[in-house]
Amino acid sequence: MARNKRTEIELTAYDDLFETDESRAEANLSKIREIPISEIDEFPDHPFKVLMNEDMEQLVESVSRSGVMTPATVRQKEDGRYELISGHRRKKACELAGLETLKCEVKELTHDEAIIVMVESNLQRSVILPSEKAFAYKMRLEAMKRQAGRPPKDNSSPLGTHLRSDAELAEKVGESRNQIQRYIRLTELVPEILQMVDERQIAFRPAVEISYLSEEQQYTLLEAMGYNDATPSLAQAIKMKKFMQEGKLTDEVIQSIMQEDKPNQKEKPAFKDERITKLIPKSIPRGQETDFVVKALEFYNRHLQRQRGQER
Repeated sequence: MARNKRTEIELTAYDDLFETDESRAEANLSKIREIPISEIDEFPDHPFKVLMNEDMEQLVESVSRSGVMTPATVRQKEDGRYELISGHRRKKACELAGLETLKCEVKELTHDEAIIVMVESNLQRSVILPSEKAFAYKMRLEAMKRQAGRPPKDNSSPLGTHLRSDAELAEKVGESRNQIQRYIRLTELVPEILQMVDERQIAFRPAVEISYLSEEQQYTLLEAMGYNDATPSLAQAIKMKKFMQEGKLTDEVIQSIMQEDKPNQKEKPAFKDERITKLIPKSIPRGQETDFVVKALEFYNRHLQRQRGQER
């Protein structure tokens, strides 16, 4: 009898041990929770912008009506708060809709793993600005390099089978290694010029060449662009970079290069005032804006004259 009792105790102890292992494994799985928005912090240096546009208005309306359908992704920090990995637009929509909680998937991730997940999830957006890609690629590549310096979690992969970090990233995002490096170069631009790249005022390839200029030289170029009402062509940007490498890129040289006539240069817009340009139909060809405005004013003047005639 005593022997059976001892066996039962031993089996029970084994079952308890098994359940503990199982519960530990379950704890490692991601879980869906409603988390107070006040306990969720933004991801440090998050490169993707949350724009207040028509899409956001529609998202706020959807969240107000049906709640968040797809959970955001967070990880818990050492202080007990949460760090938002993906779902920044959903979080903002909840705030605008007056909700106090956000449906989240809680994952156990290291900081570098969180960076990789954050970039992957946001690269699915339909519209991504060059600056967003630039900082996202830079953050992810740095995280991948740090991970590559650590031993793999399992020893099944033989040494030497790991791709170079930039080659691996290129394979994942469908861009060439050179193109990824070009995007990362944009992070060296001063904010004002980087914004011009986002707004398509400066083409991508000239911007890459400009990124090699010092901060002071870039601000000199910015002044020259404003003075000449022009942006550098690829040939001009390459020329400035070459002068810089030779230690000959002075303020005067930058101004001289920006004053050069460019082949196939488009006519400058006739009007800069947004109050005028927004009223000119996009169907009006470049160079004919002034004619359109003059005809519109002539039509308006005739209308005023007719009104005065009717009042007499």
